[in-house]
Amino acid sequence: MARQLRAEQTRAAIIAAAADLFDRHGYESTSLSDIVEHAQVTKGALYFHFAAKQDLAHAIMELQSRTLRRMVSDLDNRGFSHLESLIRTTFGVARLSVDDPVPRAGLRLATGGVLVPAQLAHPFTEWLEITSRKLLGALKESDIHPDIDLDAAAHSLVCSLVGTRVVGRSLEPVTRQPRRLAEMWHIQVRGMVPVPRRARYLSLATQLERDMRQP
Repeated sequence: MARQLRAEQTRAAIIAAAADLFDRHGYESTSLSDIVEHAQVTKGALYFHFAAKQDLAHAIMELQSRTLRRMVSDLDNRGFSHLESLIRTTFGVARLSVDDPVPRAGLRLATGGVLVPAQLAHPFTEWLEITSRKLLGALKESDIHPDIDLDAAAHSLVCSLVGTRVVGRSLEPVTRQPRRLAEMWHIQVRGMVPVPRRARYLSLATQLERDMRQP
């Protein structure tokens, strides 16, 4: 049991070190030797868990996907409207990105040309599926205009979300993400949500940003 626990801790340390380096320097610029040094493990320990650098990238993307699915499921069970659940999901992901290098590295890997294995959905495909489902629910709840093109709206929203994070990564500290995300939602809500229902969701985005800025 103790040996298994040590193995799990070593694997987690390797993933955390790889995520940190992938996020800061990019996938191509990070070597296995860099990861070994950063994780403070031996090469043998790394190769025991991962045969190649690509396997590490896939492990990070799988962790990111699992965390996203768990977050969506938790919010689905809390009785929020579909649109509120979607907004809360995006802020939840932003919070993780501020606190944890794994989600940040997952985004960089997804935009950096790393091949995604067949058994793992591409992060953007997963985001599109979740967003489309939430927007369809919001349409049924009359929280978005009935003439909205759901496919176009989902694509635009995911592109805005990803673009906000990618551009921000190059120009601003990661702690600026909540403000940019709130700005994005203020624009999206004004374009999609009927006037009588806008105040609720504009206030929600503002409140979630404020909650993230509090220590």
